[in-house]
Amino acid sequence: MRQLSAAPPAALPASLRKLSRWLLLGEWRAHPVRAITAIAAIAIGVSLGFAIHLINAAAFNEFSSAIKSLSGQADVQVTGAEATFDEQVYPRLAERPGVAVASPVLDVQASLPGQRSALQIIGLDPFRAGYVTPDLLGTPDPEHLADTLADDAIFLSPAAQAWLKPQGGVLALQSGTQAVTLRVAGPLQRVRAGQRLGVMDIGALQWRLNRVGQLSRVDLKLRGGVDREAFKAQLARDLEREHPGRFHVGSPNDEDQNSRNNNMSRAYRVNLSVLALVALFTGAFLVFSTQALSVMRRRSQFALLRVLGMERGRLLRQILLEGRALGVAGSLLGIAAGYGLAAAALRLFGGDLGAGYFAGVQPQVQFTPVAALVYFALGAGVAMLGCVAPAMEAARATPAVALKSGSEETAMARLALAWPGLACLAVAAAMSQMPPLWELPIFGYLSIALMLVGAIALMPRLASTVFRLLHARWSAAAADRPDSSPVLALALARLANASGQAGIALGGVLSSFSLMVAMAIMVSSFRVSLDDWLLQILPADLYASTASGGATAGLNPREQEQVRALPGVAKVDFLRARGVSLAPERPPVLLMARNIEPANADKLLAMTGPTLPVPEGRRPVWVSEPMADLYGVAAGSILKLPLQGRQHEFFVAGVWRDYARASGSVQMRLADYRAITGDMDINSTAIWLAKGGDGDDNMKKVKAALKALPFGAGLELSALSELRAMSLTIFDRSFAVTYLLEAIAIIIGLFGVAATFSAQTLARSKEFGMLRHIGVTRRQILAILALEGGALTGLGIATGAVLGWIISLVLVFVINPQSFHWTMQMHFPWPLLASVASALLAAAALTALLAGRQALSGAPIRAVREDW
Repeated sequence: MRQLSAAPPAALPASLRKLSRWLLLGEWRAHPVRAITAIAAIAIGVSLGFAIHLINAAAFNEFSSAIKSLSGQADVQVTGAEATFDEQVYPRLAERPGVAVASPVLDVQASLPGQRSALQIIGLDPFRAGYVTPDLLGTPDPEHLADTLADDAIFLSPAAQAWLKPQGGVLALQSGTQAVTLRVAGPLQRVRAGQRLGVMDIGALQWRLNRVGQLSRVDLKLRGGVDREAFKAQLARDLEREHPGRFHVGSPNDEDQNSRNNNMSRAYRVNLSVLALVALFTGAFLVFSTQALSVMRRRSQFALLRVLGMERGRLLRQILLEGRALGVAGSLLGIAAGYGLAAAALRLFGGDLGAGYFAGVQPQVQFTPVAALVYFALGAGVAMLGCVAPAMEAARATPAVALKSGSEETAMARLALAWPGLACLAVAAAMSQMPPLWELPIFGYLSIALMLVGAIALMPRLASTVFRLLHARWSAAAADRPDSSPVLALALARLANASGQAGIALGGVLSSFSLMVAMAIMVSSFRVSLDDWLLQILPADLYASTASGGATAGLNPREQEQVRALPGVAKVDFLRARGVSLAPERPPVLLMARNIEPANADKLLAMTGPTLPVPEGRRPVWVSEPMADLYGVAAGSILKLPLQGRQHEFFVAGVWRDYARASGSVQMRLADYRAITGDMDINSTAIWLAKGGDGDDNMKKVKAALKALPFGAGLELSALSELRAMSLTIFDRSFAVTYLLEAIAIIIGLFGVAATFSAQTLARSKEFGMLRHIGVTRRQILAILALEGGALTGLGIATGAVLGWIISLVLVFVINPQSFHWTMQMHFPWPLLASVASALLAAAALTALLAGRQALSGAPIRAVREDW
């Protein structure tokens, strides 16, 4: 110490740096598995979060760019509240002062025979589109330049050609029940990669797909010097005055367009990112347990350094440096792994990760330095946060006390304070009742985080209370039984009097198991609720549709009567579905018309409340839960819907549960829809079979009769069981990432339990040496360790199950409704929970045994020599 103090000022920092490296590397060399586990936990959390961010950012940006590319160089766009509007408005827009070019557009989601997805076809006037959307013009064969205007020609993007593989250059579409055959006249060379698109002459598209006189939008390119914002505002006022609620005026890059694209998948993206950070959150507790156990084991070393002259602040920085080193190493590995994971996922699965939000795009991963820095800071910050408490305890410790063996438990005394944990739980309960921010459950997520922190902070107090009670009862019972087990007595005595160390072990078990329980309950509840919902909204025996995707297929009245008259059919219900836009900043709402009796609406719809009686002279509608939340519509209110170029008022008779459409849906009576629109076609048919005879045989006969109809070849037939199986398969694919994150949380929990118990066991070698001195055998010590590991893990599992159930309540009844605007019923996946709990118990007991064997490998005298 004299030499260190007498060293020149310039040499002191170098000596301290050398000491710092020696302490850090020495600890890692002594316990490499524990350090690797903590680094891996941080790396997994950072990599998952960063990968999901890169995937979502790439897919969303490509999707938005693909949509904007369809608008080209348009300054202003006029769209309708309905999918199409009368083209009579086009001449007035084209002749409006300030307009240089007006390009009419018909955008159709065309049905394809045998395909469950639709092909987007855009009809253009090539002479005008060349000035506004030149990238959408097809490239005809030089010898057939007239194909640009041909009534049977279509130009396909490379992605559409690769998807459809038209045989002999011929593509078949479906209009009603009839096939429409078109020639593939050439490619679309300047559309974005992965974009499935077809382009036709607008007149040919109107004629071929029965859309004569209809447009989807008009793209306007303004003259030089015209104020675009002033032009838009004046045009919007004029159109609203002449056609109330019928048109939207915007720009390809305005806030409404960006908001509409963002709202489509924002909740999904945010929830995935939060689930990915679950692993990082668990990693924080692994760092905490790693550093806390390391500090306890090295208390005498740190005390000696303090006696030799190391300042308290320097010791604090040294321990924080160890935690930061774990975080930096884990974050660097996580950033690299996250980029590779994102690239692989985009190549193998596309940008929607199974959810279907970004279909038809082919994104490429782009490294974003800002996001990388954010996730790097998250990983390093979480690791630093995990070692703050152990570092402060080591710095505050009195050297004289810390030099004594057996002072480890006093180091954890501050962890037994109850008020910080109770305060966190109280704030969490208050936050769980708060409304969403920016339509996201921000307070719900904070509530869950505080629940975890509060519960873990209470673990030492809970462990002390539970094990002291058990020890007291066992001691009372053992007083009358001389042959009672000393192994159990020693195990309970240790647990009752070392609550601080027990709390550290319980923290890792509690965090991992409670989050796994909560996610498992949430996903299982959603899946079971979806299955029950399908049984209620799909009451028929058989369903027939002209095409699963697209909006051009359907049955006309004559064909509907042919279906109704089939032998073996007891009842038929028809459905007409179309989209309507109620707000330019949101995706369209699905309007469904079917035969609904207002007094018995709950027989067809999964109502969330009672169906209200319909006032005299009012037309009823039933809105979905997302519709009610997004548009502020409640049962008993009046809803205006744009139909046939006018706004019509409807009485909201109730709210129903719809898990298929997060953007909202409305159900109305088919008779009301037909009276307003004059549209007599339908999209789908529900068929109830006649009673009697063999059910499977009747089903086969009705299917054969449907296929024998003149239009039967274009019908897709599905039994209820097939629709349920397909829907649940889609659900599982959509939640595949959630399942993966849940599995990773379980794996991290298992490794965390193993690392924590291993570290604790190795840190107690002196205790085991003393037990060996007083006659306790190796077998008995191993039995004590197994009992301690099992008891601690059992308490952690029991507490984690309760905490996980409480967190699942927040997920099911707060976060899910605030994110996706629908409710569900609770369901508990007992087999999964029991299997994971058993794995945790086995991991804890096995780890304790293996670590105990290592700790007992030295001689008893050598283990306790520091106390002599």
